[in-house]
Amino acid sequence: MPLINLQLPNNLLKALRLPLNSPRSQQLRVLKKLLKKARFTEFGQHHRFDEILYSKHVGKKFQELVPISNYNSMYTNWWHKSMEGYPDVCWPGKIRYYALSSGTSESASKYIPITQELLKGNKIVMIKQLLSLRTYDNLPLATIGKGWLALGGSTDLQKGAGYLAGDLSGITVKKSPFWFQPFYKPGKKIAKERDWNKKLEEIVERAPQWDIGFLIGVPAWIQMCVEMVIARYGLKNIHEIWPNLAVFVHGGVHFEPYKKGFEKLLGRPITYIETYLASEGFIAYQDRQNAKGMRLVTNEHLFLEFIPFDDKNFTADGDLVAHPEVRMIHEIEEGKDYALLISTTSGAWRYLIGDTVRLVDKQNSEIIITGRTKHFLSLVGEHLSVDNMNKAIQLTAEQLNISIPEFTVAGVPCDSFFAHHWYVACNDSVNKEQLREAIDHHLKELNDDYAVERKAALREVRLDVLEESVFLAFMQSLGKLGGQHKFPRVMKGEMLNKWQKFLKDISPSRTQQQEQ
Repeated sequence: MPLINLQLPNNLLKALRLPLNSPRSQQLRVLKKLLKKARFTEFGQHHRFDEILYSKHVGKKFQELVPISNYNSMYTNWWHKSMEGYPDVCWPGKIRYYALSSGTSESASKYIPITQELLKGNKIVMIKQLLSLRTYDNLPLATIGKGWLALGGSTDLQKGAGYLAGDLSGITVKKSPFWFQPFYKPGKKIAKERDWNKKLEEIVERAPQWDIGFLIGVPAWIQMCVEMVIARYGLKNIHEIWPNLAVFVHGGVHFEPYKKGFEKLLGRPITYIETYLASEGFIAYQDRQNAKGMRLVTNEHLFLEFIPFDDKNFTADGDLVAHPEVRMIHEIEEGKDYALLISTTSGAWRYLIGDTVRLVDKQNSEIIITGRTKHFLSLVGEHLSVDNMNKAIQLTAEQLNISIPEFTVAGVPCDSFFAHHWYVACNDSVNKEQLREAIDHHLKELNDDYAVERKAALREVRLDVLEESVFLAFMQSLGKLGGQHKFPRVMKGEMLNKWQKFLKDISPSRTQQQEQ
């Protein structure tokens, strides 16, 4: 039986603006709403929002008059004024909250503006996703009323000159409605804790007092928390202490590399639901069981554009060319990768978010995340995407019956040619050479360009097996432990230098290559 077998009242359907027409119509309506709201801001006046609104083709005029931006251009030209306290810069009023985001490739924090309108839009999408659970089979109704353990950033936000800053998860919890508080775990006191290790210890201490039905967070941190609870209380699996655990809502990274290891911690199968909640907004969510991907949010608070992720629009380093091809939602095709542009109710305009997505179901506007514009390897034309890497790791783990919760890859010189150097986390007993050959074999099958270059300029594939704790320790050394931080799948530039130095400095026993 479905979780909730009910008909939603018409007024609720209207309030949630559940989609009734085409994604193109929904997106144009959202764009007009954004332009009308921001027309009298400094950004809106400078980029002639009034002229766009009165144009016969609003979408095309918007693309003509508003330039594509990234964080550096938005901050340098506009957002710094908001942080200095000026109102009506890119969105009406003063910006009271900023989400700290450094992604997975940069060390300096980015300050992404967060408005009440953005938080409201995110909450509506969250409610839509919750309501979609009524279509899922074999989920007990009682699960909804159990605890929701969410591992996120601290709600003790940093104080700036007239604003507060922190992880979006911390801001969201701090601004959550009163009716959600009885369900929310770990509760306000623990949620304020900034020290991630101390927060985990307090969660483990309180775990027996809670009846958890939902887990919410980045897979690596959720898995670590569950492992700590099991170890602390001598359990066979987590269902011995949380018998009503039925749902894991995850996002941020591809889940498949974690799934095998995570399921070892369970007493019975649970339902996995994927979300795409970035600091800039709630972009997509899985709204039906066994969906191919996540449904794009097309009818609420975000206007989305798509740039084909290919050599015509991006350089070999992942930088956008001067005049890229840009498409709207009705113009994108299934099976192709696109870099995402986003305009939001917090004053981000045609903002290159840095993620690449692939449309997998046009009828339902469903996408998967395939990587980052800067996170791919193409030293000699192998065009190896993060999606290729994730799939190869998944297939290898299944083939060798091991768990690989983390990995990263770097492109390195090899005599006068090149090589890929893999660093793989695996606490199971594994033959390093067998692991290296399996990953290389699966990549050749997944990517024709890779297969060709492995016979030419891509001369070697190197691999080190590390303990999972090494990856976590590196993140801690960068001040990126916990919350929404993810380990970079591709190492380049300064980040690669830091990683290599870190591996040299730590104890050799922690980087010991594991052999059968």
